Amino acid sequence: MNEIQPIYQNDFGIAFQWKHDKPQKTKKVQLIFRDIGLLLTPNEIQYFSKCINETLQSGNGKLCEDCKVKGECRSLLLNSPAHQITFAVSFHEVLEIKDLIKGTLFKLQLDSFFDEMGID
Repeated sequence: MNEIQPIYQNDFGIAFQWKHDKPQKTKKVQLIFRDIGLLLTPNEIQYFSKCINETLQSGNGKLCEDCKVKGECRSLLLNSPAHQITFAVSFHEVLEIKDLIKGTLFKLQLDSFFDEMGID
């Protein structure tokens, strides 16, 4: 854990930056959830947030209305910033990923604000 700088985490995943990558201007963020790792720029994280909202809007309450495991089966398709990759996720997982992304973006924006103000 000494090699990473945590940004945000919840019960489902974690977002962090590698300390050895800190000098880079891209400031990519490593997102880990389920058995998936994504290395994304802040703009790609913002795009992923839009994909999550689209998935929630298109799938909320419309799929598996009579399903006994409603919300737990991986019946939703979540697009990713890598256009070739789509994740099969449950409704519950989408909510957890949304929280992870929302918390990560908030912390990145807060850090950026403090940097602009010269506050460490």
